[in-house]
Amino acid sequence: MHVRFTLALVAGLLAAQAAAAQDKVVFATNWKAQAAHGGFYQALADGTYKKHGLDVTIQPGGPQVNNRPLLPAGRVDFLMTGNLLHSFDNVKNKVPTVVVAAMFQKDPQALMAHPGQGHENFEALKNAPVALIAKDGQFSWWQWLKVTHGFKDEALKPYNYNLAPFLANKKAIQQGYSVAEPIYIEQQGKFKPVVHLLADHGFSTYSTLIEARTETVKAKPDMVQRFVDASVIGWVNYLHGNRTAANALMRQHNPEMSEAELEASVALMKAQGIVDSGEAATQGIGAMNAARIQDFYAQMVKAGLYKPGEVDLAQVATLQFVNKKVGQDIKAKLTGK
Repeated sequence: MHVRFTLALVAGLLAAQAAAAQDKVVFATNWKAQAAHGGFYQALADGTYKKHGLDVTIQPGGPQVNNRPLLPAGRVDFLMTGNLLHSFDNVKNKVPTVVVAAMFQKDPQALMAHPGQGHENFEALKNAPVALIAKDGQFSWWQWLKVTHGFKDEALKPYNYNLAPFLANKKAIQQGYSVAEPIYIEQQGKFKPVVHLLADHGFSTYSTLIEARTETVKAKPDMVQRFVDASVIGWVNYLHGNRTAANALMRQHNPEMSEAELEASVALMKAQGIVDSGEAATQGIGAMNAARIQDFYAQMVKAGLYKPGEVDLAQVATLQFVNKKVGQDIKAKLTGK
């Protein structure tokens, strides 16, 4: 009995030490919980973060929540951002953050149109009489569309995240998040919209980036690596495994989200190759390369968003935590490929 008690005590102490050794991490997203955040919730819900020695709290964003300033202020450890434009701005403005992984190979930003109106071809979209585009889009990727594809400001109308004007005008085109708005249009308008991903027409930014403070990367590279690896594995399991627990957790954080909507969004992510395509197909989810970042910056310079040499691209992202084929073995087991 004495030996058993001693062994139990030692086991208990070891378990307590392991729990104490967990690094506490706050990860902030840029919007309310949705399938586009699914891999992170998967890693939390199925214990992947815990297995990597991380005690992770996911802090959702939203229409009244701006998590971006919290990263440089040291109030969160990692931040999910939309695309490389945010990262370029940080370097330009000397905000000490750096991209450590790109979970989406394609930015889900898209232009949508009504079927049967001659907009099945991307180049025809520039002739649409009405383009419903939000202000932030007008001052970013719309400028690229004008320079690269000949779109014109005369068509611009403000998009206020209300589908009614688009549904009422069959000749209109509208911006949308390709894994979300098409679902809402089908629900409300009872038709499947024509969807054109900007990424399929040269808008080469990575998306759903993980940013960290530069000091964190220098001081705690092991912790950063574990967070990136666990997030990658979370995405593999979310896309190809059992995502029931992750969906349940997201619905706790965002009760407006239905199971059917989450599943429809996952189907779109897979069909469009948002996460697991391009470099990620061989190097693992999260993959990046410097040449592609340079290409996107050159495009944005051509579009007039930046001046040549204005952003030190060496400070935008680090490749030390990605391109390691993490999760590829798990994917092979789950998919048989």
